[in-house]
Amino acid sequence: MAKSKETFNKREKEKQRMKKQQEKQEKMKERKNNKDQNKDLSSMMAYLDENGNLTDTPPDPSKKKVFLQEEIQIGVPKAEDLPEDQFHTGVVNFFNHQKGFGFIIDNDTRERIFVHANDINVMLNENDKVQYEINKGHKGLVAVNVSLIKA
Repeated sequence: MAKSKETFNKREKEKQRMKKQQEKQEKMKERKNNKDQNKDLSSMMAYLDENGNLTDTPPDPSKKKVFLQEEIQIGVPKAEDLPEDQFHTGVVNFFNHQKGFGFIIDNDTRERIFVHANDINVMLNENDKVQYEINKGHKGLVAVNVSLIKA
């Protein structure tokens, strides 16, 4: 007697393949039936509320805000021009005598301002109170005409 060439694994794989095919056809029929029911466009719409969340309810027209195109700023606002004749006061936060540069903390704005050895009148040390003018440098604000304040 000859054995059947169809093994148990082959039969199981064929059953699984047929089952997947049948499930696929059922899903297709289900989608076609649902497609007929959901023809309304409003059921597919999503709205964005004022907090940036998606909702299914349309926004309230009374809460609508109007923005002028000219008022919208893209990027960082430009710094205002500083008066160059005005002297500022601050404290030397760091100064490297070997390299000839340091930083001053401004008393008013609490900003760190770069200072170079070419722009100082006296030797600076850390925690010295100084008076200076501000200019714009290549990479930001630079202190010039730096002099010590005698307490």
